[in-house]
Amino acid sequence: MNADDTTMPTPTATERVYEGLYTDILERRLAPGTRLREEELATRFEVSRTVVRQALQRLAQEQVIELHHNRGAQVPAPTRDDARHVFDARRVVECEVARRLAGRLQADQVAELETLVEAEARAQAQGDRAAAIRLSGEFHRRLALMGGNPVFVRMLDGLLTTTSLLTALYQPAGTPACVAHRHVELLASLSGTGASAATEMRRHLQEIERSLEEPRRSEEHTSEL
Repeated sequence: MNADDTTMPTPTATERVYEGLYTDILERRLAPGTRLREEELATRFEVSRTVVRQALQRLAQEQVIELHHNRGAQVPAPTRDDARHVFDARRVVECEVARRLAGRLQADQVAELETLVEAEARAQAQGDRAAAIRLSGEFHRRLALMGGNPVFVRMLDGLLTTTSLLTALYQPAGTPACVAHRHVELLASLSGTGASAATEMRRHLQEIERSLEEPRRSEEHTSEL
């Protein structure tokens, strides 16, 4: 095996811009409502405007930012009403996913989910909030994928992105994005009945929603980039 075989692939310029903006948004270095100007982003990341445009298109497709015909790209500002609607929809989808998965997970699937929970806990302990938020969403997405219904997965993709933005905006500093020990309990419930798994999922989602009840106090104002 060549030494090169063990190295991680170098991210493309588009991936580098995408990751940088994604992290900045989740860690609130870019406040809700911030304008994302191609020319200034190209200077910051030392790339062409074409590369910036590609990254912005990807972020818009994943609903991390908004693209407006006349105003360009902007960081979204989801509201409390958005939070209520998002978690109402998540309960419908994910409680059903949990009910269907109960008693059916294979050992390798359980191991995969346990690895995600451990990685999330490490990110939280290290203060890497963006990684913790992303891993939390990935845990829920993996459950949906294991459920085998691609429509549920597509629905959840949009809901998880908005949840991440709501978490970054409204959750108090220091609050775990998605309590890792609750994920452990959720995994345990999936070895039982469908009813108990759905109940645990509902409890988990309600806990996350309650953590958003107090908006994060900040001196930040809408800005431009």
